[in-house]
Amino acid sequence: MKKYIAEFIGTLVLVVIGCGSAVAANTLLQNFAGTDVNVLAFSTLLIAFAFGIAIIAMATSIGNVSGCHVNPAVSIAMLVSGKMTVGDFFGYIIAQFIGAIAGAGILWAFFGSNASLGQNGFDDASALGASMGVAIFVEIVLTFIFVTAILGVTGKAENSPIAGLVIGLTLTGVHILGIPFTGTSVNPARSFGPALLVGGEALSQVWVFIVAPLIGGILAALIYKFLDPKKD
Repeated sequence: MKKYIAEFIGTLVLVVIGCGSAVAANTLLQNFAGTDVNVLAFSTLLIAFAFGIAIIAMATSIGNVSGCHVNPAVSIAMLVSGKMTVGDFFGYIIAQFIGAIAGAGILWAFFGSNASLGQNGFDDASALGASMGVAIFVEIVLTFIFVTAILGVTGKAENSPIAGLVIGLTLTGVHILGIPFTGTSVNPARSFGPALLVGGEALSQVWVFIVAPLIGGILAALIYKFLDPKKD
């Protein structure tokens, strides 16, 4: 039970810090007269690092309890890799989704509105106007990169001291690229919580940000298993 509670807390913190920073930054941008590209770029970096720092903090604090998946795409990769039981997989998934919903609820209380809670989107909900097809492709690729890094750095015990930092910086990197396209999900729970409470277009589009990251996570696990040098 402790590991499920840890996953709940970790996912909640990721949503509060990551999505909360996105809401705060975007609100400031909307109120900034004559916003230019430099301000937009700086805002993207702030949001990306907020997600990365949140992961580093949680990996350090709950990593020894649950492994700090805080992401169904990571959990499904661990399941496919044989590093997790089916029972634990469903326990983690439930905890992660509940944690994300709770985190989105906290943001609603913080900002006094559910109009924007850091939800993901495509078409008119994308800064670049990315189509659904592009959004799916971007999320699969970025999740694949993120999960592959996780599998690689956690595959060797000697990497333990730097694992959280590597994972956090990788998440930062994929956010820097992905934010203009979709807001960057790579995490079905992180997307579902805000979308559920925002409703409307966010909720109607959230299936993309559930399905695509899960596909990316599965692909990462399958390819990593094939490339695993331990099996040579």
